[in-house]
Amino acid sequence: MKTIRRLIYGEVLTSVAFVAIGFLALFIFFDFVEEIQSLARHADAGYRLVHAVAFVALLLPSHLYELMPIAVLIGTIFVMARFAQSSEFTILRTSGLGPWRALRTLLVLGLGFVVLTFAVGDYLSPVADRTGQLLKARFQGSISVGQTGAWLRERQANAQYAVNVGGLESDGSLRNVRIFEFDSRGYLSSLTQAGSAHVEGDDAWTLNEVNRTSFPARNTDTARIERTETATQLWPNNISREMVTAALLKPERMSTIDLFQYIQHLQANAQSAQRYEIEFWKKVFYPLSCLVMVVLALPFAYLHFRSGGIATYVFGGVMAGISFFLLNNVFGYIGNLQNWQPWLTAALPGMIYSVLSLTAFGWLVLRR
Repeated sequence: MKTIRRLIYGEVLTSVAFVAIGFLALFIFFDFVEEIQSLARHADAGYRLVHAVAFVALLLPSHLYELMPIAVLIGTIFVMARFAQSSEFTILRTSGLGPWRALRTLLVLGLGFVVLTFAVGDYLSPVADRTGQLLKARFQGSISVGQTGAWLRERQANAQYAVNVGGLESDGSLRNVRIFEFDSRGYLSSLTQAGSAHVEGDDAWTLNEVNRTSFPARNTDTARIERTETATQLWPNNISREMVTAALLKPERMSTIDLFQYIQHLQANAQSAQRYEIEFWKKVFYPLSCLVMVVLALPFAYLHFRSGGIATYVFGGVMAGISFFLLNNVFGYIGNLQNWQPWLTAALPGMIYSVLSLTAFGWLVLRR
């Protein structure tokens, strides 16, 4: 059995790597064409070809994370179909490779793909994507969201704060920060504006070029406004750099831990966390789809192929992989709009394909 496992694992790993490299090459081409347009627009700022190449390279981990289940499905289908066409799998079956043993062999290999997908999506991809965004911000301006930037909330003992961050600079500093302070009754008590801010490691922000406008208590007979200007000011809070980055960057580019912490922060401040909860559960279930893909590919080893028929089944595997990718994205949007349970929204595509794969396994493998 060690020889059989070595044969299957070697063929599947080679095929999956080949498919992944092919898809990545296609994405590199598209990304590079898009960056060539940026070279002309930002040439005056010093954006050169080497920077465009570096940015495209930093996008590769994110693309690899998204493509892994598709590459696993197509690569495994190709190997299983080729084994069936050349009658190699028939020989393996006569050597003692029964359906359940074959399934168990592929599931062990699938677990390896699960670990690889999780590692790329949770550790490599967030760091590479953040580095790429900061690289572009160095030459193309700060990172921002929409026209007004990102909004966050902070709740403390005797006050509540609404924080607006205009953008994120290439050095990690925050630009155009506005802090609205509300008292316990919900009245606006002060507005603090800062040209820039740095997030310190001790749960505090250092504000620079600060203009503070205070509104005294409303129970006084004379209304007045007090304005002060300071070069720097320390503002204690619980909003970390990762939370600000989460509000400015796409949630799917965050790690699982950062997503969980940001969800806790949103819920503690009575904010909607539906979108981020869906992305959190996607991070949990998406790597497990590699197991579903290897099970879906196993029945192809029990089919009978005519000459040249393998291409049709490989094309069907490509369509199945693309449909899974599209279904995963569509369910995310629908779940967010319809307010579905986040874990169910993230798990539904995998559950649907699990039923399909087990049905195909039961009909083609066990019954026939």
